[in-house]
Amino acid sequence: MRIGIIDYGMGNLFSVEQALKRLGVDVTVTADREQLDAMDALILPGVGAFPDAMKRLHDAGLTSFIESTKKPLLGICLGMQLLFEESDEVAYTKGLGIFSGRITKFQNIPRIPHMGWNDLQFAQMPNWLTSLQEERFVYFVHSFYASELKREELVAFADYYDVQVPGIVAKNNFTGMQFHPEKSGQFGLFLLQQWLEGVKQC
Repeated sequence: MRIGIIDYGMGNLFSVEQALKRLGVDVTVTADREQLDAMDALILPGVGAFPDAMKRLHDAGLTSFIESTKKPLLGICLGMQLLFEESDEVAYTKGLGIFSGRITKFQNIPRIPHMGWNDLQFAQMPNWLTSLQEERFVYFVHSFYASELKREELVAFADYYDVQVPGIVAKNNFTGMQFHPEKSGQFGLFLLQQWLEGVKQC
């Protein structure tokens, strides 16, 4: 199985690549659309600010490619946020519009960013997830979160000072994880493995 990591200059590429290799996956890191189109599935990572990331995707000619792809695609952290309609980070910016909702900053929270381990609570099971482990802690680091999303697109969330933070979202061939599965220990790797198994079935 071949997984393409979309390289647009803003992502935790090495850690994601190494996690996938530990799971026995053939990984290609590239911004080349033809190479990405030859992959079985895609991963959109991301670290940094939403407007900068959207500009780089646009400059690389990747926005329309991502919007129209029929391949399974997993967005991680900022990569998940880019899949939403819009963001308030730094300045109002339109996103890729795969998921309904907007990316907004935590308000009236004692500690920002939301950084560290938090427990995932599952609202539903996506078709690629066949079972759950007892320990469901994953590693978050972010100051903005997805809001106003459709209920049917929410898979799992974490409570942070009474804010329901979407942790996993899913719609058609798109999945998003707000946390870093590649840095989330055994359960994070389990979720990555389950997603990869879902890719194989496709």
